[in-house]
Amino acid sequence: MLFSALFRKNIAQFSDEQLAQKVGEGDKRALAELFKRFAPLVNGVALKYVKNKTEADDLLMHVFEKLTDKLDRHEVNNFSSWIHTVTRNECLMFLRKQKRLTTDVEQTLLKQADDSPDTFSEKLEHEETLLKLEEEIEKLKPLQKQAIELFYLENRCYQEVAVMMEIELKKVKSLIQNGKRNLKIALDKK
Repeated sequence: MLFSALFRKNIAQFSDEQLAQKVGEGDKRALAELFKRFAPLVNGVALKYVKNKTEADDLLMHVFEKLTDKLDRHEVNNFSSWIHTVTRNECLMFLRKQKRLTTDVEQTLLKQADDSPDTFSEKLEHEETLLKLEEEIEKLKPLQKQAIELFYLENRCYQEVAVMMEIELKKVKSLIQNGKRNLKIALDKK
């Protein structure tokens, strides 16, 4: 047994993405390692949104409790940005349930010229749509997701996306078009 332990790769040597895959398979040691690496980031993001240490700590635990299920369903290419997005989404859902807005959002809304209730509710509805859109982007096929993120979120042109993904320009256009259609279908269902 000691002999086999010497040849097993130390869990700390795995990349974040490899650990995420192992967590999706139910590996508790991998979950502990991701917690060690990302607890400060998750806690910081939560604290930024909820402005309360106790609630931020609760959200930290909540995010990591759900991680095994989420990673079982999603293929993650960049764990750091993925966990940041998951944490932000959890914080926004928490704030909605509490019927609170963060100070940053309140200040932004107060600075707007039109303070009518319709505009305020429209902005909240718009925020919810964006949240749903982010969730649906995560569910896209990996190539569609990558093309959509590069084109829309990173503002890359078709040619740049083709070079970055190492695929033909026609394929990029097809991935983006199909991704947009799949997102529209998913959002129309909700």
